[in-house]
Amino acid sequence: MILVVGDLVTDVLVEHDGPIQPGSDTDAAIRVAGGGQAANTAAWLAHAGHQVTLVAAVGDDQPGRDRVAELSAAGVRCAVEALPGVATGSVVVLTGSSERTMITDRGASLRLGAEHVTAVVTGSPAAGHLHLSGYPLLHAGSRPAGLAALSAAAGRGITVSVDAASAAPLRSVGAQTFLAWVRGIDLLLCNADEADVLAGPGRPEEQATRLTAHVRNVVVKQGAGGAVWAGPDGVFPVTADPVPVIDPTGAGDAFAAGLLRSWCSGASPEAALKSGGILGAQAVSHFGARPAPTAR
Repeated sequence: MILVVGDLVTDVLVEHDGPIQPGSDTDAAIRVAGGGQAANTAAWLAHAGHQVTLVAAVGDDQPGRDRVAELSAAGVRCAVEALPGVATGSVVVLTGSSERTMITDRGASLRLGAEHVTAVVTGSPAAGHLHLSGYPLLHAGSRPAGLAALSAAAGRGITVSVDAASAAPLRSVGAQTFLAWVRGIDLLLCNADEADVLAGPGRPEEQATRLTAHVRNVVVKQGAGGAVWAGPDGVFPVTADPVPVIDPTGAGDAFAAGLLRSWCSGASPEAALKSGGILGAQAVSHFGARPAPTAR
């Protein structure tokens, strides 16, 4: 079983055609759905048939109850705090076919409790791996919970992966600070922008190799360009099969789920990257960050 620790929010998905017109109207399709990097990864893991528990926080409100119900129906075990007096987080996702921009109110996610996280990690004997979304580490309010997750996993001796999450807050906290927090983990995942922040400019193979000075294995995701794995056994680039892109939202979360399901089952780096690519391709083929209901 994989424990996924991080954010569970409401996504307001805004699919617009063409550029946004500042100060005027822009036509768009708008939908509301569950989101959050950690929650999306957990949903894709369950979709792939892997046992998974999400550790997160929502408000004691209707959106929070709806978000938990959605995940439970999708097969995710939810160890989710419902916090009174604070709203469930919301993210407005402005998305086109090639890029998405997020406007974020993290709400209850910033109040994720270190004691809650520690209790779930230490009290889950079936868990063999912990995957931490980087968002708890990147925000001061939730940072103790993120650090507690890493500490509890180390205490149990289970493997750990971290997704670097987002380039802008990474830049704010600083590369060396973030790398100190995650030093020695088994696997770090980052996209091209996050790799630029953490490793400096260069080819993905070079960036991934540099980052192995801090963690055991590194994956640099390149979207349609594939991905690169670097670790003790070498550097392994894998190309991506071209697929039509409807919405890139959640593609990295789906990729992480496919990769983790494969790697935690003993697959090689190349096989794990290919498994990640398969789920990533499914994610971009429909609107929204979670598996399409008809695809389950």
